[in-house]
Amino acid sequence: QVQLVESGGGVVQAGGSLRLSCVASGNTIFLIRAMGWFRQAPGKEREFVGWISNNGENTYYTDSVKGRFTVARDKSKNTMYLQMNSLQPEDTAIYYCVAGERYYTFTTNADDYDYWGQGTQVTVSS
Repeated sequence: QVQLVESGGGVVQAGGSLRLSCVASGNTIFLIRAMGWFRQAPGKEREFVGWISNNGENTYYTDSVKGRFTVARDKSKNTMYLQMNSLQPEDTAIYYCVAGERYYTFTTNADDYDYWGQGTQVTVSS
């Protein structure tokens, strides 16, 4: 089993920045093949945000955050990050860290991820 714990959420003004962290722990952590971030805004469906490969060399993002968000991974610390710049009110959501054991390849399908964190709230004021 793997546990994921996010931190770093908060309230920020439009144009500001936040960095989310996700720490992974557990006795099967070595089985994780890929990690990513999803978000869910009030009244909206859950949305893929970003993905990072097992070796940290490849990343993918949803179009709305490209050029503003960056996913990074420090395997020595079992930690993944989401650097969010130029935040906009439409980025307001609960952000979830995810990890998958089954696929090395990029996927935006939430069902392809085996573990989810509890979520951290990000609120961007206008």
